[in-house]
Amino acid sequence: MSDLSYWLIRCGNQVLISVDAQGNEAFPQARRADFGDSIEALHIGQWNGSACYAIESDNIPSNITGELRPVRSLFASAGPEIFALAGRGTQMIDWQKNHRFCGHCGTPTVMKKTEYALECPACRLVAYPRISPAVMVLIERGHELMLARSPHFRPGVFSALAGFVEAGETLEQCAVREVREEVGLEISNLRYFTSQSWPFPNSLMVAFFADYAGGEITPDPTEIEAAGWFSREELPPLPEHVSIARQLIDASCRLYTAQRFITAQ
Repeated sequence: MSDLSYWLIRCGNQVLISVDAQGNEAFPQARRADFGDSIEALHIGQWNGSACYAIESDNIPSNITGELRPVRSLFASAGPEIFALAGRGTQMIDWQKNHRFCGHCGTPTVMKKTEYALECPACRLVAYPRISPAVMVLIERGHELMLARSPHFRPGVFSALAGFVEAGETLEQCAVREVREEVGLEISNLRYFTSQSWPFPNSLMVAFFADYAGGEITPDPTEIEAAGWFSREELPPLPEHVSIARQLIDASCRLYTAQRFITAQ
């Protein structure tokens, strides 16, 4: 690690980003010696053919320049690859911080050399980076989509439904349960769309299309502020393009338009 490498440096809830003369954004380059021998660096992958490491530090060395950015903003400004590495790095930093001591016996843990795992040298309990699977469901009914909004969304924004998978539950069972609990509807014909790592803080989003199968919209007031059927031609404000929710909605609209075109031929 003595050679020049890329470094994801997290300070607070932001990461340091450097910008070159051409306006390209990336992580700054540095050497391990720039941070001192005691730094606990995590290898998180490769960038432009060089190793990339992640650390958390409130004291950025004076020879490393850049500006602090929220991780969420990097998809639009720096691109999906940087966003993915930043998400991976921040999750790994949190995992390392939260498992310094064994959750069973309290002994300080040790990083394993063969895998990303922190092991207790006393009782051998192993702690892996946490991943919390969550299901997202976009309900379709003819030319309409069922969208809802959480009180935590930006004003006016509606999205697909989402919820975390519970212990002992399949993705499909989670989708049915979450839709029923949040808006009182029944669904059928669940179809996988895609997945996305969402590091806020450690989710794996798994997105599905589903057909409306019955029921009246009855929002759960503890989670849903408003919900309704929207024509694909007159959708409300939607989530940012970086989110899997927006990708799911956009894909549904494209597929519906293509099917209508084929039917009209």
